[in-house]
Amino acid sequence: MKTNKSLAKRIKITKNGKLLVRAGGQNHFNAKESRSTQLNHKRGRVITMKNKDLGRYFPTK
Repeated sequence: MKTNKSLAKRIKITKNGKLLVRAGGQNHFNAKESRSTQLNHKRGRVITMKNKDLGRYFPTK
């Protein structure tokens, strides 16, 4: 089975198996947002995925 490359490019798997994704809504129209909101968007978001789905997108072999 092949790895889903469109998803693999957007997700980073940490050493402990957490999935980090980039927060959405930060490409344009950011001047009206407060500075704290802009900085909060820079942090990665941790997402959860079932093992069945994880195996589908990131097969081990």
